Formats: sequence, C-alpha cells, structure tokens
Amino acid sequence: MIYVLYILIFSYCLAIVFLIYGFTRIKSYEPIGLKPKTKFTIIVPFRNEAENLPLLLVSFSKLNYPKELFEVILVDDDSEEQFSVFSFQFSVRIVKNNRVSNSPKKDAITTAMQFVTSDWIITTDADCLVNEDWLLTLDNYIQVQDVSMIASAVTYDCENSFLHHFQQLDLASLQGATIGSFGLKKGFMCNGANFAYTKSLFEELNGFDGNDKIASGDDVFLLQKAIARFPEKVHYLKSKNTIVTTKPLDDWKSLFYQRVRWASKTRSYQSSFGKLLGLVVFGGNFSMIMGCGLWVVGLFPLLNILLLYLLKFTIDSVLLYKTNHFLNKKRMRYLILSSLSYPVFSVSVAVYSLFGKYEWKGRKF
Repeated sequence: MIYVLYILIFSYCLAIVFLIYGFTRIKSYEPIGLKPKTKFTIIVPFRNEAENLPLLLVSFSKLNYPKELFEVILVDDDSEEQFSVFSFQFSVRIVKNNRVSNSPKKDAITTAMQFVTSDWIITTDADCLVNEDWLLTLDNYIQVQDVSMIASAVTYDCENSFLHHFQQLDLASLQGATIGSFGLKKGFMCNGANFAYTKSLFEELNGFDGNDKIASGDDVFLLQKAIARFPEKVHYLKSKNTIVTTKPLDDWKSLFYQRVRWASKTRSYQSSFGKLLGLVVFGGNFSMIMGCGLWVVGLFPLLNILLLYLLKFTIDSVLLYKTNHFLNKKRMRYLILSSLSYPVFSVSVAVYSLFGKYEWKGRKF
C-alpha cells in the first residue's frame, strides 16, 4: 500500500511538471495594429440573471471595436424574472431557449445559431465582464492565424474571503492545466465563458450531437470533437487582453455542486490524455488522504507524509504561481490552507460526481 502511495504522488508530480513545461511553450500574444475586419456574434445563455446582465452589456459597450462588427444574442432559458434590454449602440436581442435535450446551455447555443449571420461566434456567461480589447485581440489573432476555434482564459474577481481565494486557486489550477495541455499539443479542456469558433466549424461538427444527454460540457465536448478532426485549427490564445472576469460563488454548497457538474463530464471525454490526467490528479490528491490515514494507524511515518506533501506543494505552487501571474498578478492568498484542504474537497467532488445528483440554476440533474 505504501509503494502505491509513492507511485501515485510521483506520477502526479511528473504530470504537473509536464504541464508547467507546456505552459511555458504557449507565448503571450498582443494585437499588432491590424484594422478590425472580423464580425462576431456573442452568445450569452442566461437564466435569472437580471442583476448581472446589465453589467455585462455595459462592458460590451466599452469594447474597443467597431460596433457594426459585433452583435449580441441573449438566450433566455426560462427565467422566472423578466429582463429587458436598454438601448445600446451595438445590436442586441433576446431569444427564448428552445429546449430539446437534457442540456439547457447546449440548447441555448443551438437556438442562437439560427439567428447568427457572422462568421465567428463567441460564448460567454451572464455573470462575466470582458476586457475592452477582447474582440480586437481576437480579431488580430484570427487575421494572422489559420484558426477555426480559440480557447481563452477566465479568472475570478475575488473579495478577501478564504472561499473566494480557494476558488481562485482552484480555477488557476484548471487554467494552468488547460494552457499546459495546449502547450503539449494535447488540448482537451476550455471554458465556455470565453470560447470562440466559426459557425462553419460548428455546423461541420454537427454541433453538440453525441453528447447532448449530458447537462454540461457545451465547451469541452465541442473542443474535443474539433481537436479530433482538425487539431491544427484549434488554438489557445494566451493574452491578458482576452481574459474574461467572472464572479466566484458565495457558499460552499454551490461551489461543490458547480465542481461536481464540471467533474461529471470527465468520464465522457473523447480525449485519452484528458481522462489519464484526470485519473493521475485524482490519484495524487487521494494519496495525500491515504497517507494521512496510514499515519493515523501507525503504518506510515509522519516525516514521510510531510516530505511528500512538501514535494506536491512545491510543484503545485510553481504552476499556480505562473498561472495566477498571468491571470491577475495579485498575490496568492491562503495557499497553504487551500493546499491542505484541497485533496479532501477534490476527492469528494470526484467520488460524488460518479453517483450523486447536483443542482444548477434552480434545477436538479
């Protein structure tokens, strides 16, 4: 049993080292002054977001991009409250979601596709805010790269609570793994709050056919389908100008269910690399819990546990530091406390996702 623990920890650390290497291979990008020419449609599925949507729309109004070159489609997924759009200089409309599957968000994007007239689509969430050079940077990148799908970064706007900074560190680890995997040419994950692709690619992939029974995954399943068929057309855009900011959750129950929803997609991945990495990460976190259990019953020295924890903590911190520096340059807070509690949290999420139900937007799945 002790040898298994060592194997799990060292396998985990080796995987993180490879992700750190992959992260460094993706170079940061800045717009190069090209005249904007790409027309975008921004799709925003929403449910009961009357408080957040005005802030998102205002951030769109501040975009450093010609207003005639982008439009916004808000897809109302059976909100209990009415939301009306005020006058903006850009085109914005609200459409009702046409539910045909077990996935409200996939249905919302498919519904919006009927109204899209542009070449490029970007999906984001109602509780997000975008950088003023978001579209400009995407446009410049599209003009110089032969690309049909672009994944970009998402970060949290945190307050000072442990819960918020725990989420930021967790998201930083996911963003680091995302960027690192692209750097290794093994991309398998992205975030639908900042995800762009051409309408023609979406149609060629038959949209979400094949995974519309799974409630979440409007982002990763489409990404993995695209990489399986057109790997050279799928890029990660690492630019501070394209980072989208979203809100952290304010209670542990909501956070747990959100992470369960994310974790429930893993077993349906097309990416063998993604599945293997998920198992290795689970094994690394589980081994820390197992090691503590063996120490409690007197089967494993405390010094060995501390040394293994220090090894895992050091390697994790390198990836977290690089990612956090890219996302917001703010000092990481509660790093030690988060690293001590994270194995229990992540293993609980992974196990529960195999058997349990979760709540999302007032619905149970």
